Amino acid sequence: MVSAFTSLLLLIPVIPFDASAQEPEDSRATTELSCSFLMEKGETARLCQVPFPQGCLVAHVPGTKQPWTTISKAGRLQCRFNEKETDWKTKIVGACGRCQSVRCSAHFSVRFDCSALH
Repeated sequence: MVSAFTSLLLLIPVIPFDASAQEPEDSRATTELSCSFLMEKGETARLCQVPFPQGCLVAHVPGTKQPWTTISKAGRLQCRFNEKETDWKTKIVGACGRCQSVRCSAHFSVRFDCSALH
């Protein structure tokens, strides 16, 4: 019986006491800001300006140079970040086309790195 108990103890993985999670080198605390709107069927193009916090930079998806953004939408609607209006340094504008469902909604979010403020 004792040898069976000892055998079970040997099967338990040993975890070092000072084990801690390590963050990727390029990870930083981020702040997320967004803009949203609703549309009814047939409504035409809409613009949505994401607020840009003073002293912050647009964060990049870890390991890439791509801006860390998300576009969520509901209904039959095409949305994107407006390339002519958006410079990613001071102004970010989302744009959607015509709503082709009874109702549509769009939500544009952008993550910012404000670590320079601290």
